[in-house]
Amino acid sequence: MGAGEIHYCTVCRQLVKRPFRPGPNGRPGARCPRCRGLERHRFFALLLDLIGPQLTHVETVLDIAPTPQSISCLSALEPSRYLRLDLGLDNRLVDALGDITRLPVRDACVDLLVCYHVLEHVPDDHAAIAELARVLSPGGLALVQVPIRFGTTTDEDPSAPEAERVVRFGQADHVRYYGDDFEDRLARHGLAFHRILPADLLGPALCDYLKVEHAEPVWVVRRGPAPVEPVAFPGLISLHDAMLTQLANRTRERDRARRRVEGQRPPRPLQVRIADRVRASVRARRS
Repeated sequence: MGAGEIHYCTVCRQLVKRPFRPGPNGRPGARCPRCRGLERHRFFALLLDLIGPQLTHVETVLDIAPTPQSISCLSALEPSRYLRLDLGLDNRLVDALGDITRLPVRDACVDLLVCYHVLEHVPDDHAAIAELARVLSPGGLALVQVPIRFGTTTDEDPSAPEAERVVRFGQADHVRYYGDDFEDRLARHGLAFHRILPADLLGPALCDYLKVEHAEPVWVVRRGPAPVEPVAFPGLISLHDAMLTQLANRTRERDRARRRVEGQRPPRPLQVRIADRVRASVRARRS
């Protein structure tokens, strides 16, 4: 983030004037200096706001491999039951320990399920996807994200050594890198979906302002053959582009006015400047 740039973090809901910090693998400008949220967390928070009208009757939320950012966003929905679940291999804040291939919840009871960057860790992802389908309520939604390379088929090998996994899949604890057939895997287990790209929903200018990756997709998933309605808001992109243009113009006007004021300030009197130098010299000798 350049000097003087301001961005808005949708997770901590704050204007951020400090530079965003590097993310995993040194990715520049990824992590919010306030809440430590990454690009995917910022789009997740925004997506929850946008699909809010569909979440008016959320009773049970299941957050698989929760993060501080997802906990903050999902807690704001005030669900009757919020279950945070993980294997327990690190220090995540969870309510229960469990395996995504054997979720410890009954059939058709989850109204909102979050599964972000989990399936690429799971050797038997078909069993995991089947569990997502099993626990979703008839009107429930799942928000799913995986690392994916479009234009390829899934590359996977759970038996590959760690060094090879880093090269092929991006991390030592990943067992695959998804390709175009990821959506076939969802459909095979009776899940309907709609793929959302941040740039398609928000436009490039707003993605840049919110520090969101343009082409990092999220799948909105439901049970059943009926297609998921697209998340779309006609005119949203043009509205935000106009707002951002106005904000940029006002920022430039403010900066020009500040420079004019600073240029009009009278020089400090010679006696004051000499006194400052004497005091600085005395401090230097004492140290």
